[in-house]
Amino acid sequence: MTTTDSPPSRPTRTPDRKKRLLAVILAIVVIGTAVVLAVFEPWRLFTRSTLDEALPVPVSTVEAARPSDPASALAPGSDQTGSPNVGVPATSGPAAVGEPGPTPPVQPMALAGGAFVDGEHATSGAASILQLPDGSRYVRLENFSTSDGPDLQVWLTDRAAGGSDWGKYDDGVHLSLGELKATDGNQNYPIPTDANLDAFTSVVIWCDRFNVAFGTAPVGLGT
Repeated sequence: MTTTDSPPSRPTRTPDRKKRLLAVILAIVVIGTAVVLAVFEPWRLFTRSTLDEALPVPVSTVEAARPSDPASALAPGSDQTGSPNVGVPATSGPAAVGEPGPTPPVQPMALAGGAFVDGEHATSGAASILQLPDGSRYVRLENFSTSDGPDLQVWLTDRAAGGSDWGKYDDGVHLSLGELKATDGNQNYPIPTDANLDAFTSVVIWCDRFNVAFGTAPVGLGT
């Protein structure tokens, strides 16, 4: 009786192939997740910050408030060594009758302003254009609140505030005043001295990474 030898069986490699495939898929998932986190920064949906700045004042006012003579900071009746100066009248106390008192700070003049309306995210508060006596101008945000997000900037644009097209604000003339300082509070943003304010009609909280407005406020310029 003859027997036929069966050919030797080949070792299977299916488990190894599955492991390699799973490793490739896992690597793709990890890389994709890292890219999504880096681009969208989803944790910013849960982060907030607050900044409360006083009204802007002219630089000349700030300089005038600084003592120009170090000796003026010494106690009355003392020389620079701190020793009493006999016979030197004290300079503290109320001003003599007829002498002018300290000049109160001049309040900036509001050129235009309006309330924020929602864009991609809920945004509230007001934006105004302020001009100081020295001619400097600022965008001021007051009682302001919006969501956090990646690459948020404060813009002046020639597009009308509001509407459902939240990506229209970079289609025309726009001017970036810098990064948004905080999601909440009162904030000042200096306007370049050579900027023509007649070209702009709205203040925009602009997400430059995704080209969308978080909120907009009409400021009445350029109309």
